[in-house]
Amino acid sequence: MTQYAYSGPVMEFDICIANKWESATWAPTEKKARSNLVYQFKKKNNRLPSAKITLPGKLVELGGR
Repeated sequence: MTQYAYSGPVMEFDICIANKWESATWAPTEKKARSNLVYQFKKKNNRLPSAKITLPGKLVELGGR
């Protein structure tokens, strides 16, 4: 598993709803890490599971265990 961090904008249906959001997660792949981060954002910001949230910025790989 690798730890990934994100720091950047958050888009909801192609509209920027947060200029800079920061979070981190552990995941086996970058794709899964992005999915985990989207889930975290939805839970912390009371969004519906069906909301289209995207993270257009880059993920940073912090290392593995």
